[in-house]
Amino acid sequence: MAGLSWLEALRAARKTALVSDGKRKIHYLFTDGKEMAEEYDMKTNQLFLRKWREKNTLGASGNWQIEVGEPNLFVPATLDRDLIKESSSNPVFMRKDTKSSFQWRIRNLPYPKDVYSVSVEKDQRCCVVRTTNKKYYKKFSIPDLDRFQLPLDSTALSFTHANNTLIITYQKPKEILAAEEELQKELKKIKAANDGDGECKTQ
Repeated sequence: MAGLSWLEALRAARKTALVSDGKRKIHYLFTDGKEMAEEYDMKTNQLFLRKWREKNTLGASGNWQIEVGEPNLFVPATLDRDLIKESSSNPVFMRKDTKSSFQWRIRNLPYPKDVYSVSVEKDQRCCVVRTTNKKYYKKFSIPDLDRFQLPLDSTALSFTHANNTLIITYQKPKEILAAEEELQKELKKIKAANDGDGECKTQ
């Protein structure tokens, strides 16, 4: 089963942990050289951040790609970025999970709720956001379901709209909930350093 192989990959990865600012930060180094970093709330085990990076063809570490969490927190400032900035009114897409569901927020969408439709495209293994006024279109996958090779279920998907933000919720299947519980048991076995500066790093 793919889900078990993903759990085994997590168990086999070299892991370091750091406790700082009420968060448990875990750094994973996988056997294929990929890195994953996660941050959890110490009290609730709520996932705040998950990001990935891998080495490029020359062996240097690439940029972090955010899977869960605020999209712009870890983008280094450069001269180009300072000179060429996206409009602050552009839609901002981010994932921010809860304990029981995957959740995405798309900010700066001012249209009323009845303009939006959110659907599951099972053959493409993705979700699609459309607007009847043709002002916004977004296709996104759920990597967690892909890693466990679980089918997408349209009945698990719902959305709401408030304060110019579209909130899309997908209820986590029982297989994901069970795997997350197992993972938390594993992570608690790791001896964590306290109040360190910067990111925990696995060599």
